[in-house]
Amino acid sequence: MDKQLPLIGMIDRPTDRTVIADLMAAFPVTAILGPRQSGKTTLAREFSADHVFDLENPRDAALLAEPQLALEALSGLIVIDEIQRQPNLFPLLRYLVDTRPEQRYLILGSASRDLLRQSSESLAGRVAYHELGGLRLGDVGAEHWRDLWLRGGLPPTYTAATEAASHRWREQYIATFLERDIPQLGITIPATTLRRFWTMLCHYHGQVLNYAELARAFGISDATVRRYLDILEGTFMVRLLQPWYANIGKRLVKRPKLYLRDSGILHALLAVRSPRDLAAHNKLGASWEGFALEVVARAIGKRNEELAFWATHNQAEVDLFWQEHGRNWAVEVKYADAPRLTRSMASAMTDLELAHLWVVYPGDRAYPLAASVSTLPITEIGGPWRYA
Repeated sequence: MDKQLPLIGMIDRPTDRTVIADLMAAFPVTAILGPRQSGKTTLAREFSADHVFDLENPRDAALLAEPQLALEALSGLIVIDEIQRQPNLFPLLRYLVDTRPEQRYLILGSASRDLLRQSSESLAGRVAYHELGGLRLGDVGAEHWRDLWLRGGLPPTYTAATEAASHRWREQYIATFLERDIPQLGITIPATTLRRFWTMLCHYHGQVLNYAELARAFGISDATVRRYLDILEGTFMVRLLQPWYANIGKRLVKRPKLYLRDSGILHALLAVRSPRDLAAHNKLGASWEGFALEVVARAIGKRNEELAFWATHNQAEVDLFWQEHGRNWAVEVKYADAPRLTRSMASAMTDLELAHLWVVYPGDRAYPLAASVSTLPITEIGGPWRYA
């Protein structure tokens, strides 16, 4: 029987709303970046804009054909959605916020790398960024973590009435992304080619990336692999987690790890339709690892470039490493009923001089494993991270 979720409809997102409000109070331009259908437009509506331009709307795009004439006389909060369609607006926004202090801008975009480069060059010191991503665990309720894991965090797929409807939505999302969104970014790769590549990446999910191996498997060059990955990373579809280098006299892994950022998209590409499918799949552990890492990354509020993993060639590793409050912290992810302290964890504690290591698992009880090492149930990561 197809399962129905008890939580359907509009979902409040208090954490993201608070962060965005704080940024808007401090900067004349705030950029909300995130994948298509992640809820950027819905969230922007909560800030009572005085003027809204959606560059996917032909009428609004026509109004901004002469942008200075359209914007210069306005005041208050001005929202510009899908701004990646007109990157030439950034130099004008710098002029306007410098000369019109009564103007504030909230800009929304779906392509991170180009937007960051273009806006940072023109709006240095005037713009703040917030990556929205999908729904947080705290948005849906920690008790619904299994549904969030299976369906992913994009609001329409999570709130779909049934698992079958959720899976159909994700299939359509993938097709639209490949056939419409990618060409609109000026990328001329055939949709079928990029989909086959994207599907192949599912089997490398959670693994250290070997560009040459991936190139051989797909029959393309290393440079083409890097180009395709750059596209998928820049549109929030994949996360390349870089290794942490520490001068500890050990041979370290120095290539990035690959994750598909949304677990629901991963499952759609793997044809996983139900909890039973997921439980029987050989990527179960890797899927759990990627999901838990995304939950943690959202909770600690770090950008991808501030996160890393650590691994040696002797199999010692931690899945996520970061620095905060002048100290080192780490997370290891385990799909197990009752994780135990391992030699790898002990090595990481010593070599990385960790203040604390959390072992995130799907259980319901937190308990210590050693000094400064403890388990952490996924259900306890709904809000901002609590440091030991």
